[in-house]
Amino acid sequence: MSSIDITSYQPKATATARATQLQNQIQQLQPENYDLRRYPVTDRNQRYWKNMLWTTGILNPQEDYVARALDGILLLATAPKLSDPQKSVIDAAMQVGTQLYLSNPSVYASVGQKFRSIINYSSDPEWVSISLSTLARSGISQPQTQQLVQRVQQRFPNWSRNTSLYTTIRNVSELYNPTPIPSIEDLLSWQVAPKQPHLYVFCRPNRELLCLAMLKDRNGNFVQQDAKPWSVPLLLQSIHNLDWNFTRGQTPQGIYRIEGAVPQPDDRVFRAYGQFPLVKLFAPFESGVKAFIPGKKGRFTGGLPVYQALLPASWQNYAPMQQSYWAGKIGRSLFRIHGSGEATDFFKGKSDRSIASSANWNPALGCLSALETYDRNGRLTSADMPEILTKLATVGGGKIEGYLIVVDLPSSSNTPISLTEIIQANPLSLSKN
Repeated sequence: MSSIDITSYQPKATATARATQLQNQIQQLQPENYDLRRYPVTDRNQRYWKNMLWTTGILNPQEDYVARALDGILLLATAPKLSDPQKSVIDAAMQVGTQLYLSNPSVYASVGQKFRSIINYSSDPEWVSISLSTLARSGISQPQTQQLVQRVQQRFPNWSRNTSLYTTIRNVSELYNPTPIPSIEDLLSWQVAPKQPHLYVFCRPNRELLCLAMLKDRNGNFVQQDAKPWSVPLLLQSIHNLDWNFTRGQTPQGIYRIEGAVPQPDDRVFRAYGQFPLVKLFAPFESGVKAFIPGKKGRFTGGLPVYQALLPASWQNYAPMQQSYWAGKIGRSLFRIHGSGEATDFFKGKSDRSIASSANWNPALGCLSALETYDRNGRLTSADMPEILTKLATVGGGKIEGYLIVVDLPSSSNTPISLTEIIQANPLSLSKN
């Protein structure tokens, strides 16, 4: 961890400011605020419900009246005609409904029933996909899951041409028949493009566990520190526990272009991203990148074979490494590596899935979350973003550019990735100096 100025003061990080912020959120969790008769899902109430659902996602309440409100909103997903503001509220309810149902299928059993109804009657492929994904990951049996898949395929005969349905059905298949992971040595010794830094982020399929980032310089050598490869922990967990192929879902595996950083503009957004610049990542097909592939201006525009050619031969047909390709195709964007100005206990859903090693890291909405903590007086006590930014700029010759490769490494033990594990698995690649 880099040396930091512990006198760096953030008034929004003091114990008093934290308590006030949390209390303001809790005050919204009153039964009357979830009354759909008082606040129907109309265009006029779009902002109201988007705010309420965000607060619900933060606090993860386990209340029947919240379940009833979600039921009422999700019931609209099968309505024949909806306005765009109504659809945006349903989108948010699908995200938060996934989070709450997976956190407690008993309290939110009725939400699970609404997901089944959406599979049977909704004409929206993405809502059907989220419903199928959530139910499949909730612990139902394989035969029950297969029945749901068959229902989706019957209702959508061209399902393989819809990216959300195609990737979801493939993900469900992977739950029961995972593809064996290729050689990590092959991946680490490969370069997406010559003379480009490569930042590898190794995760577990359980994204509540910390991931581990390691960096190669332009010559393909791993950056060393204290006589061993440099590494830094990151959390790649979605607040809503959505799968990778949905907006606000888990960070997809695969290749991203690293290109520049976004300065932290002001204190207004401090809580969301902390006080340090954010590293910009670009998925395939995402606009705004100068050159996804060096020497070729603009965004990635090729088909799947072109993306696969960016990987070593042994990894080209490994479906999980194609996730960033499909996520970009779906339209996911604005991935970042960033810190967090929120309190470490701000997102209450963490307590339901608590893992001690990641307790000080906050979840995100698809981004990669770095450690950033403050004491009761609002003074910075730890932060990894300064070192991440410094290391990237050093290997980039003053520029922040290169490639990010995210990959899940399955394990029978429910433990985070360790540097020792990577070194033992890949002694040849990691011994280069």
